Amino acid sequence: MALPTTPASSWIGRQGTPSRLFEGAFDSLDDYELYEEDGEFVLSIDMPGFDPEEITVAWDDGMLNVAAEHVDEERDRRKTYHRRFRFPKAIAEDEVAASYRNGVLEVTLPLEPEATTLGTEIPIET
Repeated sequence: MALPTTPASSWIGRQGTPSRLFEGAFDSLDDYELYEEDGEFVLSIDMPGFDPEEITVAWDDGMLNVAAEHVDEERDRRKTYHRRFRFPKAIAEDEVAASYRNGVLEVTLPLEPEATTLGTEIPIET
């Protein structure tokens, strides 16, 4: 008996694990948009299916933590989300704000006055 070779059921495509097992599991890797505009970072995250009270946004030691959990008891399913974001400039922590509308969480992170890029630039060899 030969191993299946179609992409949807191949054991070869995902490092020895059946592809269908992870179907849709990595779709959330591009679920957000982050940009800097007018002295603040704006982070928009697509989070459909969550209620605002199921979402937690926290700032801790230069890191933004976004977590959510939705339990659907009728279907006996649980949907979770967790992601951490680090920013390259100093943030005015007391002014961070979040809103949730139409399945999109938007977090605004104002920069500290005269904020400069954190860290050390690494030269790229050619």
